[in-house]
Amino acid sequence: MRNLLLLGATFFMMSCGDGSEPYIPVTPFVPLVVTDTVKCNARAKEIFDLINQKYKLSNGLYKENNPIQTGDPANSYLWSYVGILNGAASLTQIGYDVNYTSLADNYVKYFRPGANGNNIGGYGSSTNGTTGGGTRFYDDNSIVGISMLEAYNITTQQRFLDRASVIVTFLKSGVDDLLGGAMWWNEDEKNIANDANSNKPACANGYATLFLLEYYNACPAGEKASVLTFAKNEYAWLKANLLDPTDKCYWNDMNSSGAVNKTKWTYNTGVMIQNGVRLYRITGDQMYLNDAIASAQGSYDYFVKSRNNIALTYPDSDPWFNTKLLRGYIDLQPLYSNADNYIQVYYNFINNGYKKARTADGFFYEDWTGANPKRYYWVLNQAAVVESYGVLSLYKKEILSAK
Repeated sequence: MRNLLLLGATFFMMSCGDGSEPYIPVTPFVPLVVTDTVKCNARAKEIFDLINQKYKLSNGLYKENNPIQTGDPANSYLWSYVGILNGAASLTQIGYDVNYTSLADNYVKYFRPGANGNNIGGYGSSTNGTTGGGTRFYDDNSIVGISMLEAYNITTQQRFLDRASVIVTFLKSGVDDLLGGAMWWNEDEKNIANDANSNKPACANGYATLFLLEYYNACPAGEKASVLTFAKNEYAWLKANLLDPTDKCYWNDMNSSGAVNKTKWTYNTGVMIQNGVRLYRITGDQMYLNDAIASAQGSYDYFVKSRNNIALTYPDSDPWFNTKLLRGYIDLQPLYSNADNYIQVYYNFINNGYKKARTADGFFYEDWTGANPKRYYWVLNQAAVVESYGVLSLYKKEILSAK
């Protein structure tokens, strides 16, 4: 994802410089005693309502920051808008009426029918409120595609599946044979020497895999074989090139010269857990489930530690990234019961944020330990709270009896 990936060159979030204490793995687990009776659904809706009060624009889109920051676009970037839709989808599945279909239809305002002289449709990173602009990122398009398929599954409206199908073609345009295959980060910076943005990252390829596996379940029968092959090829490249064999977490990217950026972010491993689960369910191949379990165990041991006098926390920055690791654990849980422990620690962490890491308006600080507000004003960080509480609510089966 834009802006955050390059930070790995200057700091590494898991070093002791982030306020964390030296880590001692806690597996095998002693099951946690659950006594909290928090209603995750109500908290998800509470923060979603705050977002709509403070960030929503008259055109149905949202501000990138509140308060507005220097250089902000008139409308949020696509990535932030996807985050808002992810939260809205979970609220809709819980049983709330949040005008979800209209929100999903707003994706068309980011669509670009072509760029760089091509006529391949895809979603731009920004919008003027009517049409898409900016660079078209392959990870952005994949997460839009996942969201479109979620909208299709929730609403059964064919247009969402049709729009998702366009993204398959766009993703194919990002793949070449350099570096053994896989796709670049964006269509503007492919194979450019000494350009840090010219890389084949875990985010683009991991989320492309997830999108393709979700699309596989909904697409016409005639497309299934090619879609599954595409997804399996992406998965195999990631495993061969960006998997750390010592802890089964995923490194960030491989640049145009073949050098690997070994920064690790929670979402890159989270999506590969999701992919392993889906490939296991589709193919029945035990290898994929073994991969998912190994990455779940390794990511918990790697990312979860004591920070700022709290015994067990997830990273104290980038909550949208952490949400994606949570989703990996939730997807895995029916097949691996230890994931319940990972999820419970996340539940404790977000509830700590609710109690100790919020602004006077009720928004969450980026740092859920409460030690540092950081980028509390970024709408994506608030959307991550909604999505986290939303998927936790679904996991806990907190479904409303009526809308």
